[in-house]
Amino acid sequence: MQGLSISRAWEETRALLWREGKLATSVALAMIALPVTVAGLVNPSGTASMRDPLWIDIVMVICSLIVLSGQLALIRLALPPSTSVGDAIRHGLVRMPVYVASAVLIAIGLLLAALPLVVILAAVGAPTDEAQLVQSPIFLFVCFVYLLFLCFIAVRMIMGSPAASAEPIGPIAIIRRSWTMTGGHWWRLFGFLILFLVGAGILLIAVSTVAGTIVSLFLGPLEPLSASALVTSLIEAVFQAAVSVIFAMMLARIYAQLSGRDAQPSVPSSGT
Repeated sequence: MQGLSISRAWEETRALLWREGKLATSVALAMIALPVTVAGLVNPSGTASMRDPLWIDIVMVICSLIVLSGQLALIRLALPPSTSVGDAIRHGLVRMPVYVASAVLIAIGLLLAALPLVVILAAVGAPTDEAQLVQSPIFLFVCFVYLLFLCFIAVRMIMGSPAASAEPIGPIAIIRRSWTMTGGHWWRLFGFLILFLVGAGILLIAVSTVAGTIVSLFLGPLEPLSASALVTSLIEAVFQAAVSVIFAMMLARIYAQLSGRDAQPSVPSSGT
């Protein structure tokens, strides 16, 4: 089992950002900030609705896939051997379908894992009325157990995106690879994930709230395809791109330790 140091991964990430921040910024702006801006422009609320036109759903899906490709491209930049920005972007686009397929398999597994809990609820006579069900102690207990299970799986699958980007393997092999590498490191990875998600989540909520309030005062309410939606989504997209760069590079450097690929990448100084 490979050793793991989160502090070491952070120091390596800081060094990468200092040395190759411009290249990572180029990828983040093109593959993360731009699609996030488009998604926010057409759907400022960020929630799906049955009343939304089909083209909005299509745009949201395409934007999400581009963002995933950007994450894989950023991870590729943070790992040896060296590559150009253009090749990293192409690499992310090529590996994205494989990574999405692994995510779909994981989602199917999580749904299947929930079936025994549904059977348990039915066996103990849990209420079928929705209002009564959400107040049922047994339902709340089952939800808590399933939440713990989701946390466990999420941490064990955290190396899925680095494995998908760094190794020419298929969806099932990605799942197995992540499961193998995270063995024995669950608590450290869980702590890293919680600290990062909580910190980034608080900052994102603060940025979104302040930006939305100020922009609405000057440009009007957030409506699809409005100027206020454009400005707000631009602000949120830049912040999300910055967070994505840090998170992707942290995952890459953690992967480098767990896979034995400890060498730092030497990324070219241009995108050609």
